[in-house]
Amino acid sequence: MSLPVIAVTNVATCVNDEQVAGVIPALQRQVSADFKAYWNRECCLVFVAKEQTVPDGWWQIVVMDDPDQAGALGYHELSARGMPLGKVFARLDLEAGASWTVTLSHELLEMLADPWVNWCAESAGKVYALEVCDPVEADKLGYEVDGVLLSDFVTPAWFGGTGEMDFMRRVSRALELGAEGYISVLDAAKGWVQTSGAEVPVGSRRWRRGMDRGQWRRSER
Repeated sequence: MSLPVIAVTNVATCVNDEQVAGVIPALQRQVSADFKAYWNRECCLVFVAKEQTVPDGWWQIVVMDDPDQAGALGYHELSARGMPLGKVFARLDLEAGASWTVTLSHELLEMLADPWVNWCAESAGKVYALEVCDPVEADKLGYEVDGVLLSDFVTPAWFGGTGEMDFMRRVSRALELGAEGYISVLDAAKGWVQTSGAEVPVGSRRWRRGMDRGQWRRSER
């Protein structure tokens, strides 16, 4: 089975093509070495200039200036062609004092874990969205690869098993949330609701990430 190819495209003005293309080797190393070891999922990352057409069948992550959903630093959904699509809003990241490379890493890993935005995990009688970076998403919980700050991520054990709960060993038991972390839980009456372990600091990534899972939609791209 061939690996999915993910085009990384920059349409932002607050970061340039060289900056975006320059982080791809670190992201590829994170996916191929760190993430694959726990989730057995991998991809091939390719920088594609905004003037170029993304080939049919490729997935895509687009780095943009401003969000098309209020408050979101990034999210992933499906493109108009029904392919996985991630969006990273770099200018809002920078204005919030957050790292756009962490957001890029975050959306990449979550897109790999749940490409069609419809996979879940059941634990202790509850259904959780398969969002593998949300529980440990704060910049301060991330780690560097070749000088690029990337997002931490939880392992399959975090959803109800034993062993290492997250890559950076920030949490020690299943379903534990790191600083500023959260997870979406399916409520029979309310739909998807977000739970957090502590008060969320104003201006943090969790505070700015205003996208409710129920608002995700197919993009016009």
